[in-house]
Amino acid sequence: MLDTPDAVMAGLRENDARPYGRTRTVTAEELVDAAEQFEDTGVRSMALLELMEAYEYDGERSKIPVVFARVLKLWDTDPDGFGEWARHQVFWRFKWVAVALLDTPDVPLAAIRRWHTELRDRYRAAGYDLQPYYAQRYHLAVHAGTDVQDAYELWAARPRSELSDCHACETRARADHQVAAGDDALALEVMQPVLTGRSTCAEEPFRSHAAALLPLLRQGRLDEARSSHLVGYRFARGKAGMVRPVGQHIEFCALTGNEARGLEILAENRDLFAVNGDPLGVLDFLTGVEVLIAALARAGHGDLTVSGPVGTAWTVDTLLAHVRTEADALAARFDARNGTDAVSANRSARLARDPLLAEPLALGVRAVAAPELAAAPAVAPAPRRTVEVEPEDFTALVLRARELEVVGHPDADRLWKRIVERAGAEGFVHPESVELGGPERLAAELAEQRAHEALQRDEHAEGKAGLLAAAELYEQAGLPGPALMVRTRTLIAELGDVDGAVADWTALDAALARAEDLRAAGTLTDDDYLIILQSRAYAAHHDMVEALPEPSDGTAARFEAAVGAYRQTAVALGSARRAATSRQYTADAAARQGRLADASAELREVLAQLDAAELPWHTPRVLGLLGQVLLQDGEPAQAVEVFHRALAEAVRWGDDSYPYAPTYMMLGHASMQVEDLGGAVRALSEAAARYDRQGGTAVEEAAQVRLQLADVLRGTGRTADAVAVLESVLDAATGGLDVRMLAQVRLDLARGLVELDEHRDAAEEYLRLADLVADWEDQQTHTMVACEATLALAQADRWDAAEAALERAREAHRRAPQLDQLAATLRELARLTICGRGAEWLDAALALLAEADALGEAAEQSGEEYNSWYLRGGSHHERARCLAVADRHEEALAEVERAIAVYEQGGEEAESPRAESVRLAALIEGGDLGRPRAAVARLTDGITRCEAAGLPEAARILAELRERFTSD
Repeated sequence: MLDTPDAVMAGLRENDARPYGRTRTVTAEELVDAAEQFEDTGVRSMALLELMEAYEYDGERSKIPVVFARVLKLWDTDPDGFGEWARHQVFWRFKWVAVALLDTPDVPLAAIRRWHTELRDRYRAAGYDLQPYYAQRYHLAVHAGTDVQDAYELWAARPRSELSDCHACETRARADHQVAAGDDALALEVMQPVLTGRSTCAEEPFRSHAAALLPLLRQGRLDEARSSHLVGYRFARGKAGMVRPVGQHIEFCALTGNEARGLEILAENRDLFAVNGDPLGVLDFLTGVEVLIAALARAGHGDLTVSGPVGTAWTVDTLLAHVRTEADALAARFDARNGTDAVSANRSARLARDPLLAEPLALGVRAVAAPELAAAPAVAPAPRRTVEVEPEDFTALVLRARELEVVGHPDADRLWKRIVERAGAEGFVHPESVELGGPERLAAELAEQRAHEALQRDEHAEGKAGLLAAAELYEQAGLPGPALMVRTRTLIAELGDVDGAVADWTALDAALARAEDLRAAGTLTDDDYLIILQSRAYAAHHDMVEALPEPSDGTAARFEAAVGAYRQTAVALGSARRAATSRQYTADAAARQGRLADASAELREVLAQLDAAELPWHTPRVLGLLGQVLLQDGEPAQAVEVFHRALAEAVRWGDDSYPYAPTYMMLGHASMQVEDLGGAVRALSEAAARYDRQGGTAVEEAAQVRLQLADVLRGTGRTADAVAVLESVLDAATGGLDVRMLAQVRLDLARGLVELDEHRDAAEEYLRLADLVADWEDQQTHTMVACEATLALAQADRWDAAEAALERAREAHRRAPQLDQLAATLRELARLTICGRGAEWLDAALALLAEADALGEAAEQSGEEYNSWYLRGGSHHERARCLAVADRHEEALAEVERAIAVYEQGGEEAESPRAESVRLAALIEGGDLGRPRAAVARLTDGITRCEAAGLPEAARILAELRERFTSD
């Protein structure tokens, strides 16, 4: 019931703790109505100021002037009724009104200028500096495009004052000015304190991250651009008050080849189309959306279903028409108000931007919207080598495709696709040509190509069936040799890819015998014969790998015989390509058996052989395998170089079947080992994107790479980036993930959220994780998760839920003891209880510490091994801290001295926690009890001991504290 001023104030405090959004805004409106029943200026002003704040951060900025008029009326009537904070806010929010008027096209320029004058006069009368007034004049000049430089100099030359915009927001405004002047480098330099988090506010650095996206791209600082997108969008997502930054992130996706990610952001923020209280912000949002949708339309995706305003089904074409109409009309309204075309010109400039990168920028996050875009981004691929002109003559085209296929040239696939198009065209007539052969042969060849494509997509059943169909067509064409070759390939089509697939050596032996007969009869070409031998070598290699680490003599002998026959025949027939492939089998087997030097030497000889034979398009796979061997052999620096060569050559030759994703993943691992963490982030991000393009067949691989990527990001202090990556794994369908991998994702995400002080979200993740692992046989995992959930809930002020989670941890501990984890949780919970709930909760905190001690005593009685000095010393230390918070300082000092005594029993391992207890004892002794000399003596002894123990950082901390006591 809001029937007293105190009740309204309590409601205001409760509402202030809510996140910005519709619930907070509606509640603020209700509190204003409730406050109006009282003749209490303090309560009424606080309610109105809370409503202004709710509107400011919920996309309802246009309502602010009306509310502030009521605030100003109260101020002019009863200024003494305003509290100290409210008095300051009255002057501060003059600026909010100025921005709200500027952002609304229905407000005339004359009215905006009158408000600027009102602000100036009020500030001057109250004794405030006029720097904020000149800032508002500058913002108007930028918006209208008139006298911008003069206005900037009048503002920027003045020192900051008490009512200046926060440092972070002003810094962004100064950087925006440099961007508009074309100096991205200077803009980013200006913005650096905000981007690095040294200068922040309620919406910074997140607005600055959005503003920095395109300057970073234009400066080639792609890693920072990726990070700014991950961190900035994560904050902006779903917030009506961040409608402009959301549009900037969508535009960024469009200009970096991440259209699918852009559509996902659009789907997550479709409610922003309905924002009507921030017209200028909505115009920026619509323009960002149009950049994305127009790019998709140009790329031929006009019929693609996309998210738009709620209530209508949208395609790219229909949404583009709607957005363009709405944004053009809104821009025209601003221009009409301003008497200039500055707003429309700015919009046109954004729409005219070309993609900023030649290849899509891998962001590391998973995008599940419009999967068909993943394989065909609107950003054009980087230029590759010049390819030969396709023959116009159909017979010549087919003959050239056959020639390239024999040498394994990647252009063969391109030519076969062109053959399919021409042969399927209306009116096509098969040419009469002895070299070409009849239409039956061509039909068989095209069926074989379709089967190969299916196998490359990991559609093994379809591919195998396609090969059998092609074999039948070859038989019908009177070509038993190709028919046998294709049938032999079906025998290995599933090996290594389909669970339970085994080599059928009876069929393989029969195929070889039949091949010898056909060869003798002259109906089997040399290359088809070599393919049959390669199939046998592949099957033998598969069996060898499956039998490791101890293959039988028979398996090893079959491998040597099959691979040896393949190699010898390839050499005899002059096929350098096939000979190289045989040696790759040998090298791979050697590497898997730990004979890394042999494998490396073999692969280097293969590279030399391919170079001599002028078959460079086969080198990427050899290089990829060599890089893997080098990485395994402890040569990560060499591996990095080799992986880069492999990828570059694969791109150069347009080998779309090359295993890019695993290679990028291994490059990431190698980069980590040489401590090139930036390189690791780039490589792992690209690996994840490549696995995503494989669709549902590589969900686990993509998730595993993202786990590794998040680990690298956290290790470099970019926890927010890591959290964004992990959230993207969970945002997508997780049905294809192994339950333990899913648990690891949730655990890493929860810990990352704790590091970001997002304890409520962390607690939710921990609770989901606890439910996931509750039935695992390994209950120690359940104990760990329940313990961490307990602390996250406590830090989120959800104390009842924290107690429930603690009970869950106790129960799991009883089934599978995890003494150290549970005891540490009890100690930390005691600290959080006394610090978060106050001294009146001392008894509860002490009870938790007593429980931790009891765990140790029970373990000792049962003979369970545990670290006694660590547990008991930790309890004494935390008990001392709790007592100190409750102002029971003598007891606290006695307790911490008990901790120091216990740590004496731990030897060198205990020196670090002992030093921390010495620090706490000195703080209590010298500060709380007023005995600085004793504290200094204690610290001096502690410093000496830390230096002797090789703990320079601990010694430094104690020395700084000693300096404080000696200087007072």
